[in-house]
Amino acid sequence: MNNRDVTIRYSDKDLAEFKTIIETKLAKAKSESKTINNELIEMESNDSIRFNDINESSLSYERDYLSRMSDRQERFIRDLENALLRIQNKSYGICIVTGELIDKRRLKAVPHTTKSIQAKMKQ
Repeated sequence: MNNRDVTIRYSDKDLAEFKTIIETKLAKAKSESKTINNELIEMESNDSIRFNDINESSLSYERDYLSRMSDRQERFIRDLENALLRIQNKSYGICIVTGELIDKRRLKAVPHTTKSIQAKMKQ
């Protein structure tokens, strides 16, 4: 067996550490998403209140902003959940471009990433 036949991956201990980080971020992201969605629901229920054109414009801007934030949070949640799946199948931390391990510091900062800094910079 040569070195090319050996798949390099993070240890189970490392994966457990990353899992804890991701689960913490996931819980926070879900909480933030719920808050944003509650604000949108409240805004929609108060939509019948009209003060003037300036206020309507402001409400429209805020509604659009909250919708974009909600979409962003949902993508972040999905990415974190996908990272947990990669941990489960032990492919977490392997760059999808280079096939090499992503630096631990990068994974701790951006735990849902699938690319190393080198691969990201080449894009």
